[in-house]
Amino acid sequence: MDQLFFEQKYQLYSEMLYKIAFVYFGNSSDAEEMVQETFIKLCYHAPKFENSAHEKAWLIRVISNLCKNQLKTAWKKQVETREDMSEYLQDSRDSELLELVIALPTKLKAPIYLYYYEGYSVLEISNILKLSQSAVKMRLKRARQKLKLELEKPQ
Repeated sequence: MDQLFFEQKYQLYSEMLYKIAFVYFGNSSDAEEMVQETFIKLCYHAPKFENSAHEKAWLIRVISNLCKNQLKTAWKKQVETREDMSEYLQDSRDSELLELVIALPTKLKAPIYLYYYEGYSVLEISNILKLSQSAVKMRLKRARQKLKLELEKPQ
């Protein structure tokens, strides 16, 4: 992979991948590390892509899997760091909601983020995450229920 090609891919996908990783970890250092790992996989282990949508879906799947694997490690189970996300968002209500998304169980984070923040359909999410459509729908339903409960709690 030549440098120009890599730079183009980085410009195209790095922000989206960073946001996905940020949802998993809630801090920039871990998110940046996962983006780097994802681009390493793109350089050395990427399949031949059918089109840009296939490439994007592959990158999302890779970063989601890397994040989930990292969260399973003993160290990550003991240490949790969260950052203020206000610099990434325009509205404080958005920040509150994203904090709640970050607090969701790991398996609910990617479907809810991809559906509401990236605009993917249930079918597209099921293909990206290699889940059945019914599993994606159930995870979205559970995530919505948890978010609704948290939003309805008295402050």
